[in-house]
Amino acid sequence: MTPQEIAIALSHIEIWKLISKSNINYALILEDDVHFKYGFSREIDSIWKQLTRNQNEEFDILFLSYEYVKECNANQNQVINEEVVSKPYKGIWNASGYILSKEGAQKILSMLPVYGPVDLWLNLVFDKLNVYIANDSIIRQRLDVPSTNSYSIMPIFSQLGIYTGNDQSTFKVPKLKAPVFAFGEPDSGLTAIANALMILGYTCCYNLDKLPESEEEKFWDRKGKNFFNAYVNISSLASLKIDEIRKLYPEAKFIYARKEKNIEENASNNDILNLSKDCSDKWGELCRFLYLEYPAIPFPESEDSDMLELTPYKKRTFKAQKMKFDDLPWIISNQKHFGIQTTDSGNECSSILSLNKETKFGLNKWRLRDDTFPSNLAIFSPNNINNIENNVLELNFNCEKTSVRSFTSAALVTKEKYLFGKFSVELRPTNVSGLITGIFLFRNSPHQEIDIEFLGKDTTKMLINVFFNPGVEGSKMEYGYRGTPVIIDLGFDAHEDFHLYEIQWQNNLIKWYVDGNLVYERGIWEPTPIPYLPMEFNVNLWHSQSKELAGALKKDAIPAKSLVKSIKIRY
Repeated sequence: MTPQEIAIALSHIEIWKLISKSNINYALILEDDVHFKYGFSREIDSIWKQLTRNQNEEFDILFLSYEYVKECNANQNQVINEEVVSKPYKGIWNASGYILSKEGAQKILSMLPVYGPVDLWLNLVFDKLNVYIANDSIIRQRLDVPSTNSYSIMPIFSQLGIYTGNDQSTFKVPKLKAPVFAFGEPDSGLTAIANALMILGYTCCYNLDKLPESEEEKFWDRKGKNFFNAYVNISSLASLKIDEIRKLYPEAKFIYARKEKNIEENASNNDILNLSKDCSDKWGELCRFLYLEYPAIPFPESEDSDMLELTPYKKRTFKAQKMKFDDLPWIISNQKHFGIQTTDSGNECSSILSLNKETKFGLNKWRLRDDTFPSNLAIFSPNNINNIENNVLELNFNCEKTSVRSFTSAALVTKEKYLFGKFSVELRPTNVSGLITGIFLFRNSPHQEIDIEFLGKDTTKMLINVFFNPGVEGSKMEYGYRGTPVIIDLGFDAHEDFHLYEIQWQNNLIKWYVDGNLVYERGIWEPTPIPYLPMEFNVNLWHSQSKELAGALKKDAIPAKSLVKSIKIRY
């Protein structure tokens, strides 16, 4: 669980203990971010009359605030007598308001420990309790106060196929004090400050010797909107005096990173923050300075990255068509030709992991997936990966009814995560409409991803994509569901024969190759930062619920398959 979920669970448990030792028969338990529905007192009277009409009808817990899991139908409730209260099916969450009996508290305490968020855990013990719910949720969470309960168990539900909600996850950008400038000496935590500003919603340019040419023009003449609203460790700006910047940007805020706290420095200026690397509460200092809410994730402590040397922007010409992008503060999509191109860092590749006929397709460093994800209408099964003649791996898609899906498919993923490298797959994707063959790097918390995908409806093209969220390991930043997709015209039908497809991932550049030929590349902020956290490498075949993306499933072409001749990872 997240720290917030642990805190909420512990507070509920302490209340249960108090009730179990009291002389009170029933107690109403409320979380701190609720409001009562209009007419609450009238409705609770009706509920209470119904439950106490039969004096033998005693309950352990009565939920007055709840939300059904999407797949459950509230109309299926087993209603008793009048339609004001009912027995729930398993599958509700939200414990913001409920009535607990003394006996119910004692029963629940005997079932400890709590596993996962407390409201979801309560579902698992319903069969040992006498549980009712109001037929209408009459206590609700306030909408003006954002909840910090991030439901860490939801990714597990998604992988199991129990939860299939796939709504767009949007980032609400708060009103930001901008622009922000951050300077400091080497090894003073500037990279962490840049990451922290991005978590707060800033579009941040950082660790460069100078501003990109397109930004430089906007920065000085103020004739157009800047691409960025935060600038961290930009060498060409560090030589300027504060007053020079204030003439252009009177509302500017300045952060000075220090290795150690200097008690003689005046930190009371509301436009200047001195932030030391050994500060015990950096979020507190930063959020007070910028008038922003304290995030529910750890401060992104990290070593300072090397400053990159900017090179003149070179316009590229690829056979590519841009699709609709997510709308997030970590995507610059309002210009045709913008990005930060730097000298090639050339991340060295010293190790190789191969999967081919020479290695006899040994899968000891791979995991055959047996789960799914919300937008996949199939569940993966290890039985759907076969080693066929000529040492080719077969990824199969079948009509096969399971408890959560009507189809099964195939996916393999590395057991280890990698940071930068070249990832190569020789394959022949299926051409069945509705199916997608994927070659991609992926991680959650925060969500970062680099993709190659073949849409079965048209295998003369391939889709490349990048998802970016800022943060450090464990940060609950999972925003966006489109990413930044682009369609590449291959000039041939990928389904007809095997071809070699490669992703080269560096700290300042991503390149995509087909049969050794460069077909697309992206620099920093072109249109996202480059993902910078370790990721798993995946090869899969799946059924997209988006007909707009993948087309309608052609059922008469099932079973279907994608074939893999070799996989090589150089890192």
